[in-house]
Parts: sequence; structure tokens; C-alpha cells
Amino acid sequence: MATKPGERRLQILQTLAAMLETPRGEKITTAALAARLEVSEAALYRHFASKAQMFEGLIEFIETTLFSLVNRITTDTTDGVAQATQIVAVLLGFAEKNPGMTRVLIGDALVNEDERLQTRMNQLYDRIEASLRQSLKIAQAGGSWPGDAVADANALLAFVVGRWMLFAKSGFKRLPQEAWDAQRKYLFA
Repeated sequence: MATKPGERRLQILQTLAAMLETPRGEKITTAALAARLEVSEAALYRHFASKAQMFEGLIEFIETTLFSLVNRITTDTTDGVAQATQIVAVLLGFAEKNPGMTRVLIGDALVNEDERLQTRMNQLYDRIEASLRQSLKIAQAGGSWPGDAVADANALLAFVVGRWMLFAKSGFKRLPQEAWDAQRKYLFA
């Protein structure tokens, strides 16, 4: 049965993400990916020029998903503190729902891969931090955030990355949103 254009490509990315959910964090080879899909390695390379391109596909999914949610939050909510709180909650929730993607988010899955992938993840962190900073500046302008928007946005990003790291390194047992209600009160007091 013929597949629709892009369907096999999506299947490859979904399988790669599923393989990243293995808590041991073993290096994923194209041979193992091809075996899981029951295709040849050559079939993988008909859809992606390299394994780095496969990871770029996952990063594109992460970027598109996260920033569509962040943009929706900043459009729907005018309160800067509420925006920042919701952005942090979305970042934690995304990781919890997508354990394999969490390994990409923290760079764990990118070790020994093309260094441009980690550079791209660093750019993602910068964009997230900029979104948080903008929300806190809105809150400052409204008089509801007494802190330093730049430093506080950086601390919030560090909190999120730390929660992602704990989740991945615990074999996906320590959920990113664990104790979020108490932590939210501390972070946004």
C-alpha cells in the first residue's frame, strides 16, 4: 500500500522519538531505527539526508509546538505574571507528555551528533528566555513584578531546564510538574 507524501517521514520521526523514551539513553543508530521500522537504512536516507536531519525534524516539532502555545498565551493573556506562569507550566507539561523529546530538549540525545543541533537547542533556550523576559517586563510595567525581568527570566529558564533534566535522568520517574503548585507559589510570589 502506498503511503501519502510525508507520511513515512513522520513515521520515522515518531519512531525516533519513541526510541528516545528508553530510560537508559542508549545511542540511537540508523541501523536500530531502520530495524524498528522494518525498512533498510537506505529507505531512511530517501527521506532524510542524515541522522542530523532526523533530529532537526524533532527540533522543528518542538519549536513549532512550544512557540505556538507560547504565542497563544501571550495573545490571550495580558497579565505578564500570568503569561510567565503559563509559559513555565506549558514547558513542564510538554516535557511530561513527550519524554523522548525531553532528551532532545536537554541535549542528552544530541551528544556525539552534529554540533549544529546543540546550537539550535541553545537558540531555543534563548527564545524561551526572551518570551519569559518579555512577560516579566509587561508585569513590571503594570507594577505587578518588582524583580529584575532579565535575571528572573534566566532563573525561570534554569528552573525549567533543571526539571527537564531531573525527568530525563530519573528514567522519566520524576515528573516535571511534580510539586508545581508549591513551586509556582515560590517562583511567582
